[in-house]
Amino acid sequence: MQRATLDLWVGIFVVAGLAAVLFLALRVGNMGSFDSASTYTVKASFDNIGGLKARAPVKSAGVVVGRVSDISFDTTLYEATVSMNLDARYKFPKDTSASIMTSGLLGEQYIALEAGGEEKMLANGDAMKLTQGAVVLENLIGQFLYSKSDSETSAPDLGKME
Repeated sequence: MQRATLDLWVGIFVVAGLAAVLFLALRVGNMGSFDSASTYTVKASFDNIGGLKARAPVKSAGVVVGRVSDISFDTTLYEATVSMNLDARYKFPKDTSASIMTSGLLGEQYIALEAGGEEKMLANGDAMKLTQGAVVLENLIGQFLYSKSDSETSAPDLGKME
């Protein structure tokens, strides 16, 4: 009898441990977010989304107000179209701007919303007009190196005086 009770408690602790690991995995993977019934969808087009992924957070003033639901490619404009599910509690003016930002130097990418001043609010299915694509670190480094080498070849060498 003693052995059966001990086996039962060990089994309970193993199941509780697996449930805790599953819960943490879902939280880290951004799976525990908004209910689809209490959201509205807006779209925005970007020339470059960098490493933005579906389920990435949408933030305003540092607060998560939604999630990226879908990313597609528009073959007529040759831009990425990002669909976002925003929490229905948060209403944004129609002239709100969307920018793709990075948490820290090499962190995850998210969409930052900056509210405008228009009276009309975004509704389900609306498209944002003001967008700014992701800043790609490789492009910045390439531009820096190109401008550095260009300035070295065009600048006169002041070190050699004759």
